[in-house]
Amino acid sequence: MKQYYGILWIKGGTTLEKQQGSAARTISLVMVMTLVGKVLGLYRDRLLAVHYSVGPQASAFFTASRIPRVFFDAVFASAIAACFIPVFSEYLEKKGKQEAYRFAGQFITVMALLTGGVTVLGMLFPQPMVTLFADYADPDTVSLAVSLTRVMFPTVVFSGIAFSLVGVLQALDHFTAPALMSAVSNLVIILYFFGMNEKFGIYGLAVAYLLGWFLQGAIQVPPLGKLGYRYRPGISFRSEGMKKVFALMGPVMVSTWIQPITQAISSRFGSQLYDGGGVAALEYASNLYLVIAGTFILSVTNVIFPKLSRLTAGGKEGEFQDTIRQTTHTCLFFVLPMSVGLMVVARPLVSLIYGGGEFDAFSVDITATGLTWMSLGMAGYALQNVLSRAYFARQNGKGPLVAGVISIVVNIVLCLVLTDQFQVAGLGAATAVTSTVYALLLLVPMERQGKGVLSREMVRDLVKMVLCAVAMGLCAMGVLHVAQGVLPANKIGETISLGLCALSGAAVYFLLALGLGLGEAKLSVSLIKQMLKRG
Repeated sequence: MKQYYGILWIKGGTTLEKQQGSAARTISLVMVMTLVGKVLGLYRDRLLAVHYSVGPQASAFFTASRIPRVFFDAVFASAIAACFIPVFSEYLEKKGKQEAYRFAGQFITVMALLTGGVTVLGMLFPQPMVTLFADYADPDTVSLAVSLTRVMFPTVVFSGIAFSLVGVLQALDHFTAPALMSAVSNLVIILYFFGMNEKFGIYGLAVAYLLGWFLQGAIQVPPLGKLGYRYRPGISFRSEGMKKVFALMGPVMVSTWIQPITQAISSRFGSQLYDGGGVAALEYASNLYLVIAGTFILSVTNVIFPKLSRLTAGGKEGEFQDTIRQTTHTCLFFVLPMSVGLMVVARPLVSLIYGGGEFDAFSVDITATGLTWMSLGMAGYALQNVLSRAYFARQNGKGPLVAGVISIVVNIVLCLVLTDQFQVAGLGAATAVTSTVYALLLLVPMERQGKGVLSREMVRDLVKMVLCAVAMGLCAMGVLHVAQGVLPANKIGETISLGLCALSGAAVYFLLALGLGLGEAKLSVSLIKQMLKRG
């Protein structure tokens, strides 16, 4: 006899506490640390918005910072996240820790050399890349973006080393230091605004950004040492592990292009709006969106991916499929109300976080509009992250490859069709539809093979979740309308309004979910009871 509780299957004869165990604690801890990093990121963006708004300097900075990120995400992140971890886990499972560490040393060395070479090329030839990523009418904005790109391009090599070290840690089930990465880099930029921005301006900000990325790698070294890992440089393109990585890298690389390329496409079209201000507006909206969605989704997927890789290496297909189904169910339970809630409170939230200084009412409006339409794709964003991990853990890049190519084409077409008429709303909608299409293209082949997540119970629960989320959204709209009519139109009033919306909406959602018998709501009640008993 076993009972379903979201991510967990509780077997008869065991306690909930024992079954929940370290996985729940690990995910919770990672979520908290990730949330700290995201909150610091929001504060970083607020400082940037107050000082630079959506003006040419902000747009040039965002373009310049996006270029190396897209290059890294599109080329190297795939090799690390989707290729290295499964192969490293296979080494651990079949050949032992020492052979796995030797392979890790080879991989890190190769990544450092490759990212170093790309960095040199990027610093030598930034002009073509800026032209590709943005279409600014102002030549001064173009010139500034080129200069800032040259300064920030070394983030590629810093990212390559940092994420390689993160891959080793996550494969060894250590998630604390990786979860602190964004907190460290954001803190550096925040300190820069308070101490040096007036003196060094936008170029100093670029250097602070670079330093933050360097520190992201540096903080991974101490925990690796405690786990007994010592980096041993080595170059071997023909070892068994490296051959597997390179064999997977091509199709996986293309499949992971969807998010960075979608953002790059949106940025290019956004550069044609509001005298280039569309770039900054979309960046602010995207960052806020990822705080809401990414904190939970990425915390869960980062924890389960090494487990999925080990299950594949161990031939435990049944447990593998259970983990995917359970994770999908839980992600949708939490993401659907996040999506609806964010659409309801987009404008007051943007005003609270970014409003003030140079960030005027118009900046708030266009950023909130982009955020509202992006939020429609949050469920798709969650599904694509979970399902792509299933493909990668199985060392299968073909499905995500096809899905990624089709999704990129869909995004380009939608941007071409929607931008002129709907402007930033069209770009936000294009992003949402692209995420959803990508998720469906991953889901359909899995369902056809009998390895998917859909079942009669899953569909029934999904309908319940949607009904609960809609009811929550209506409640939040009503509370927001009343609160805005009573409370003052300032930061205090906005904070109270958003707090009342969040509390009332969450209460309605969880009470309805509990009444409809959804497992995650039952688990939440059980955990609350346990905490109360423990004081």
